[in-house]
Order: sequence, then structure tokens, then C-alpha cells
Amino acid sequence: MEKVMIIGAGLAGSEAAWQLAERGVEVELYEMRPLRSTPAHCTDRFAELVCSNSLRAVGLENAVGLLKEEMRRLGSLIMETADRTSVPAGGALAVDRILFSQVITEKVSTHPKVTVIREEVKSIPRDKVVIIASGPLTADSLAEDILCLTGEAALSFFDAAAPIVELDSIDMSKAFWASRYDKGEPDYLNCPMNKEEYQIFYDALLKAETAEVKGFENNLIFEGCMPLEVMASRGFMTMAFGPLKPVGIRDPRFKQTPFAVVQLRKENIQGTLLNLVGFQTHLKWGEQKRVFRLIPGLEQAEFVRYGVMHRNSFLNAPRVLYADFSFRQKNNIFFAGQITGVEGYLESAASGLLAGLNVFRLLNQQDTLVFPPETALGGLARHLEGSPSVDFQPMNINFGLISPLGQKIRGKREKNLKLSERALSELNKFIAALDHP
Repeated sequence: MEKVMIIGAGLAGSEAAWQLAERGVEVELYEMRPLRSTPAHCTDRFAELVCSNSLRAVGLENAVGLLKEEMRRLGSLIMETADRTSVPAGGALAVDRILFSQVITEKVSTHPKVTVIREEVKSIPRDKVVIIASGPLTADSLAEDILCLTGEAALSFFDAAAPIVELDSIDMSKAFWASRYDKGEPDYLNCPMNKEEYQIFYDALLKAETAEVKGFENNLIFEGCMPLEVMASRGFMTMAFGPLKPVGIRDPRFKQTPFAVVQLRKENIQGTLLNLVGFQTHLKWGEQKRVFRLIPGLEQAEFVRYGVMHRNSFLNAPRVLYADFSFRQKNNIFFAGQITGVEGYLESAASGLLAGLNVFRLLNQQDTLVFPPETALGGLARHLEGSPSVDFQPMNINFGLISPLGQKIRGKREKNLKLSERALSELNKFIAALDHP
């Protein structure tokens, strides 16, 4: 059977490599790090999480929770590793990001069917079976060749990562552990603010100096990962209705709900490092230290990583991709990950899973798969094949991408659970039909 070339060992590339290797296909996995890094990566490990350590909600009342369960049922390496390396995060699945990437690197690189090649790929071989999973920070030479291949202009938007602080440096006389409405374990450290403290922080944030970002196109910002200072610029209360919302939190010192609250989530299993939830930022590092130390409890905070901002590039997917992640003009070339226009860790990994499954079927002269529209996997893939006339933008998984129920269900949670129940039922039938045609 023909070898498959995969470009990029991020979440999508690692998942695609694993799916193929586990099915007996030889894979050549190309990764340019550490020979060449990116503005966002810190290591040479596979599937490095560069923005947050959270894989978002776990419950089936959330679309991303449904996506997780669908991926588990298809043998996802990313989900298996995430479950294995999880850290407490209330209703979210968060991981020890160092251990997470270490496990995936070891499993993929030691697989007998995988050959890892630490080399920058500057052009795409047109005569090989290839999965391009080079990510949103695709190097310039390869990006130019992708443009040449597709004949389409790539789009860009800004993405940002939150800072991380040491737990021991936080003033625990002001901060406290709690979960919203005291539901579940108290997995978040809360730094409450009164209105005066919030005003001081808000004013300083608006005046803080941002880093210059060169070579980006049209200061486009993805709403789902908005830098905090951009959010603040939209109005005094925007942060307080967003990541700093105090709803469901009571300050034990005063027995009341604070005006605003900054939440921190465990970054590693030991719980010694915490990231500032929702604090993706483009501020200069010195400004981050100055402004974020205005938060009550963080006056002496020690930052082990400052927030960073980088470019995300993606294809105009409806014009160049099919819903099986293959390139419209050459069916031996597939794309996976954020470069396709999916947004989010899980969505990227899911696209790698689907691309890997479909390349395997292509090699076996079988029809490629597009999962049912009732499933999260199907909805996500079909979004990429949407109307070429529509202004295409990156998309997280959401229930709006899944076929409606066709009946009225009272209550959002009940409706979403019904959608998930139907999705998993349809997925099981789809998988069974593949096993027994």
C-alpha cells in the first residue's frame, strides 16, 4: 500500500497519522520544529497546545461535548490522551498540556508504521497522497505553494494565548477557590473585584501598549478568541459580561457577589501553574506584568508565560475542499486542522481524524466518508463545503451546524441533549453499516 505523507504534527496531523498507522498504513510525518519554530510554539513536541489547556465543555448539552464523545467512539488518539492527562476544571475538560503533548509525541513517533522527519516542507508533491495539516501558522514557502495549488487567496485573523502564573505567588487572602453556583468541585481560583478596582484595571488596560504585529492582513479578529484589550475597547461592561462575569460566584469575605471576577484554571496536574481564563492578549510583556498585577490577589504574581498573539491563516474552504477534506482539483491531496477553517483544538483534531479515515479508504479504493448531518462530525465537515458565495469564516462546532430535530423542545438544555442523543444514535448506525455493508 502507498505511503502517506503528512505535513505537520499538530493536533490534526498527529490524529491523522495515528488513524492511518493503526490501520496498517505507512506514514511519513513531517514536522519542521525544532529546525524552525513559530511565534506561538514553545517546544518541538507534537500536538502542542499553544492557546489554552482547555478542550472546553464535557457535557452532552454542549456541542463540543458531543464532538468529544463522537471522537471517542471512533478511537481518537487526542481524546484518549486528553482523558488520560486531564486536570480538574469543573465542567470543562482541561489537560496538563506538557504531559498531553509528551504522551502524543511518544505514541506517534514510536509507532512502527510512522516515520518522523524533522524537516520543513516548502512545496507539496502533486503525485503523492498527502495530508496538509500545517496549521494556522503555516510557513511562508509552504503557504505560497498552497496558494499556487488552490488558486485562492488565504484569509487571516489574529489569535491570542493567555498568560500563566505560579500559584505560590498569588495572595490567597484575596483569592478563593470556587465554582459557579457551587456546582461540582471548586476548580477555579477566583480574584474578585469591586467596582473601583475594576475601573482601575479597565483604565490601565485601555492605555496599555500593545505589541507590533508585522505581516498580518487586515487586523481581523476571531470573536471566539478575542484579545482582552480589544474586548475592553468595546465598552466598560464588556469584560464584566464576558470572561470577568461574576454570575454564580460569592466572595466568602463579604458574602456577596463581586462586581467582577477574574478566574484562573489549573494548567498542570500538580496545580502549581494557573492560566488566566479569557485573558488572551496582545499587550507587550512588560505591560502585561504591570496591568495584570492590578488584579486583587495578583499584585506579586510571577508569570511563567506571557500572553502571545499570532496570525491564523485558513483556506476559503467552500471553494477548494470537499466535505471529506479532499482538495477539489486533486483527490490525492487532503487538508486537515485549522488551515481548513475549523476553529478550536477539538475541531482541528476531528478534521485530522476524518482526513485520516478518508485517506485510508481512498488507498483501499473505497468511497470516502461524510458523516451524517445529524452528527457533530458531519455538521463540522459539511460547513466547510458550504456555499462558495458566502463570506467564509472559521467556525467552532455548535448545534447550529447539526440538522434540526424537526420538533419543538422546550428548554435549550433539553433540546441540546435531544440533539446529542440523536447524533450518537445516528453515529452508531453509520459505523455499524460500515462494518457490515
